[in-house]
Amino acid sequence: MTSPSEPGSVADRLRAALDPVLEGPVEVEDLQRLSGGASRETWAFRAGGRELILRRDPPGRPTPPGSMRAEADVMRACRGRGLRAPEVLLDDDGTVLGTAGLVMGRVPGESLARKVLRDDRFEAARKVLLGHVADFMAGLHSIDPDEVPGAPDSDEVGRYRAAYDVVEDRSPVFERAFEWLEANRPARSRTSLVHGDLRMGNVIVDEDGLAAVIDWEFIHRGDPLEDLAWWCVKAWRFGSHLDAGGVGTVDELIAAYEEASGTRVDRSALHWWLVQKTLMWGVICMGQAWAHLAGLVRSHELAAIGRRVAEQEWDLIELLAPEAHREAAAEALPAPLPDDPGVYGRPTARELLDSVRTFLAEDVMPATSGRLSFHARVAANVLAIVERELAQPPVDAGGDDWPSLARVVRTKLAVANPKYLDT
Repeated sequence: MTSPSEPGSVADRLRAALDPVLEGPVEVEDLQRLSGGASRETWAFRAGGRELILRRDPPGRPTPPGSMRAEADVMRACRGRGLRAPEVLLDDDGTVLGTAGLVMGRVPGESLARKVLRDDRFEAARKVLLGHVADFMAGLHSIDPDEVPGAPDSDEVGRYRAAYDVVEDRSPVFERAFEWLEANRPARSRTSLVHGDLRMGNVIVDEDGLAAVIDWEFIHRGDPLEDLAWWCVKAWRFGSHLDAGGVGTVDELIAAYEEASGTRVDRSALHWWLVQKTLMWGVICMGQAWAHLAGLVRSHELAAIGRRVAEQEWDLIELLAPEAHREAAAEALPAPLPDDPGVYGRPTARELLDSVRTFLAEDVMPATSGRLSFHARVAANVLAIVERELAQPPVDAGGDDWPSLARVVRTKLAVANPKYLDT
């Protein structure tokens, strides 16, 4: 029997959905599932002479009813105002597509942040991208929220506190961040439509700058400062020293947004939202790992995301306790434990992990492409994490004061992603 996620089943459903839209009969060609997409499936294909994209809920993991329609509505509203969003051909509640989804035109360009931030091809685009994004945000925030009736009004702190309480893992840093957010909550500047995930990786960029804003699954009504703060979360700089998405400074983003929107940005409120969004990403990482651990979706990609929690803990300490962050960053890390074979002999566990990791990185990844290559890279990274953890001396958890938390989190990060310590 064909699985709902197998290409044959997906192609059949797409044909049935697109026949009346493209005045079929429609042939679905070159259907392939794209890499990434931990929360939604993304498929690329050709039909009716067009390059198209299907986004849909993974079978067995539905999103709240109406959320896919809200995505479609907001993209249509954006295009109606000349904002750069994909063209939506259809949206479906799952009746035809099997799960809730939408089909949209494929926008040429690049969405991989590391390429956008590094490739010579995008040198000119990087110079104008921050202004384009600020203009887009201002345009989105000017749309009457009633045009997207399915967009919920969200208390982002309460929403992610509830998500955090569902998982069994705990983070003393997250607990303190939640307390700080509740004690320092600013008044909402105004209510607008908020993309909720507007960051590097969710924009398509061509040689001229912004080509489209994509991935609208977190659309909601809220404070427009949410979008500005999310663009500035450290995780989305991808190693760049520029603190606004890796393409500019926070000051430049604020100036461009204020000019485009005609509104003033409260910097203290923006800092509050930066803390909230950094914590939000940490809770999402924890939740993705829990989906794997709880058996909802067995995925080494989701499991690996769980170790990114340490990155957000480290960033939260920098935002809330900068002195403790500086002191911990200056301390030397403990020397790794010797690789003792013990009673098991050679190769040791670490040597076995290194062998398989090297095979994935040097043999599997170059010989594959797309989703398989991506997952081979993730698997190699997972093995590297385990290698480093086996070499880590015992760690004293210490107290719950900021200096103790900073030292523990730095050690966790040295195992999970040591390169992050250099950003």
